[in-house]
Amino acid sequence: MDAHPHGADAARVKVELAEVFARHGAAYQATHRLVPVQYRAMRAIEACRTAALGGHVERCEACGWLRYHYHSCRNRHCPKCQTLAKERWLAARRAELLPVPYFHVVFTLPHELNALAQGNPQALYALLFQSVSATLTEFGENPRWLGGLIAATLVLHTWGQTLTQHLHIHALVAAGALATDGHWIHPRRGFLFPIQALSTVFRGKFTAALQHAFTRGPLKLAGATAPLTQAHAQQHFIAQLYRHDWVVYTKRPFSGPQSVLDYLGRYTHRVAISNHRLVSCNDTEIRFRYRDYAHGNKMKVMRLDPHEFIRRFLTHVLPRGFMRIRHYGILANRAKHEKLAQARTALDDPPLPAAATQPESVEAFWLRVASLDIHQCPHCKAGRMSATGLIPVPCARAPPLPPP
Repeated sequence: MDAHPHGADAARVKVELAEVFARHGAAYQATHRLVPVQYRAMRAIEACRTAALGGHVERCEACGWLRYHYHSCRNRHCPKCQTLAKERWLAARRAELLPVPYFHVVFTLPHELNALAQGNPQALYALLFQSVSATLTEFGENPRWLGGLIAATLVLHTWGQTLTQHLHIHALVAAGALATDGHWIHPRRGFLFPIQALSTVFRGKFTAALQHAFTRGPLKLAGATAPLTQAHAQQHFIAQLYRHDWVVYTKRPFSGPQSVLDYLGRYTHRVAISNHRLVSCNDTEIRFRYRDYAHGNKMKVMRLDPHEFIRRFLTHVLPRGFMRIRHYGILANRAKHEKLAQARTALDDPPLPAAATQPESVEAFWLRVASLDIHQCPHCKAGRMSATGLIPVPCARAPPLPPP
């Protein structure tokens, strides 16, 4: 595999992740052991919006033109199934935004933890959320910085631009905190929390939680023949995590609610690679665009062997049921209604009307984002499309899942 600058002669043929799995998925599965959630993701993405999932037929009431709609897979790792889900999620978040600036803070795990995360994704991802949320909560409650309850949304990302493992959490934190007496505490120093101190506390909380996790049960390094059960091996592993400072950085605060929503839209429902980044797929390689942050953010194209491409993508398939977007402090589910109302009162900010937070229909979504009336006939531009029948799912049974 190699990488080279993205030139003007790059292939313009539309390539989708589904094509990669259709072309190379069976061969990959024959030579690699997959967990069920990875197998389901591959199968869903390959079948998405094809006859394999069934659908319905529409006919124009004016000209009789037929249109075939195939069902979406709705798998959260599918690059074709996130847009509407993202927009509906954002609509719900509009009601939770406060009229204050928001800070974007990124917490990154060192690469020394990659193999442990691959072997124990559920446990390591949970520890990452636990450590980041506890760090932010502790700084928010500290009177030296704020002295109250913060409002934070955390989003887990596991990938870098080239699909390698890069475990980090994007945190969106309101500037300020809700005091116990109900008033709003604004940051006093023009910034939220000191970054170096955040990094030190974050590392300490994560390594302490990891040490405790070792006592609860064996954790296995990916590719290792045995889990880390010996105390001296565990201590040596943790000691390696203190060799370098951990990376925590913050970006400039967002100026208003719309910029916050723009940020959320970019990060919350992103998958490891989108279809528009794929350049080509053939028998010997997959080519895709990536941004080289180490060299001036230049756009380049990487070539990977198909099996290596699939392996990298499947590394980022989340454990079944694992929530990659979580809310803390004022936004925590158990007290959100009460605390959010208190924060709005303190900031003299009335809540949005209920109609503004209702889930957006598919029709309204396409009309808003693309000025597209999905019921208008694309053939005659005059008639209306109406459903006339179903496209059944093929009778052939899907292959069985691999053993757990």
